Amino acid sequence: MTPPEAPVEGTSAAPRDMPPAVSLRLTTLKNRPDFQRATRSPRVAMPGFILQMRKRHEGEADGVRIGVTCSKKVGNAVARNRAKRRLREIARLSLPTRGRDGTDYVLVGRQGATATLPFAQLQADLDTALNILHGKVK
Repeated sequence: MTPPEAPVEGTSAAPRDMPPAVSLRLTTLKNRPDFQRATRSPRVAMPGFILQMRKRHEGEADGVRIGVTCSKKVGNAVARNRAKRRLREIARLSLPTRGRDGTDYVLVGRQGATATLPFAQLQADLDTALNILHGKVK
């Protein structure tokens, strides 16, 4: 096998078909009062998680913020961390485009479901939950 040849001087490398992988990082909720305010807001329970949505007031920060939590009922530390990783990933894929500006979203893991359900089902459930909370579906 021969190594690829470098581009001739004065020309650029061939353009790639796919754009580079860019991290779409959402702002993360870190303070307990933010999670508590979201607890008192509208929510939708899905088989793999519970989604809570809180609209922030005018004086608060702009953008979409996300919080992820799992209680000890979900399992040991390994199971909780796996569940939270899966919830963060479905949020990363969906909320930058589907989330509303000035809104906090909290995903709560569920016992025996978040870590074991197929990933595609979790994504579909998040889309359904967002439609319900945004008022598109009753």
